[in-house]
Amino acid sequence: MSCTRKAGLYQRQVERWLGLRVHGRQSAADCRAIRAFQVRQGIKPAIGFAGPVTCVDLSRQLMGVQKGRTVVFGAVPIRSGRAGYRTRAGWHKIYWRHENHWSTLYNTPMPYSRFFSGGQAFHGVYGSLHTGVGTMGCMNLTVGDARRLWGVLKKGDRVFVWGRRPGT
Repeated sequence: MSCTRKAGLYQRQVERWLGLRVHGRQSAADCRAIRAFQVRQGIKPAIGFAGPVTCVDLSRQLMGVQKGRTVVFGAVPIRSGRAGYRTRAGWHKIYWRHENHWSTLYNTPMPYSRFFSGGQAFHGVYGSLHTGVGTMGCMNLTVGDARRLWGVLKKGDRVFVWGRRPGT
């Protein structure tokens, strides 16, 4: 499959992460490097597009979902892990979903939960995301965004998390 010339949702971040010249435009060299990375990681389709199925940018506290060349969700704000409870970076896979989950560990609701790394999950929260305090490792979304994400992010979908929440 040939590379695409279209820049993805996270073009600059992927260029930075792969050690490429950061300019935000999809060059032929970017396309080859991104495609080679996708092939090594088993990302399909491996078309050189800067955006796997689900991308999370901890540094900017944003997430989005792409299917092929199409952005199907986001970018939306998230709240991730605080100091001492950082959200784990790297590749993960959604292994369990629970629409009305209740955390027995923290005694709190976790609506529209999608678990991806140990007990870490995407889930909705009641109240504001915009607080100085981070989570215990989960990625919080507004309940409305979590509900919309429910129909998009399925069991088995791959998630790529990069960056670091400021202050952690």
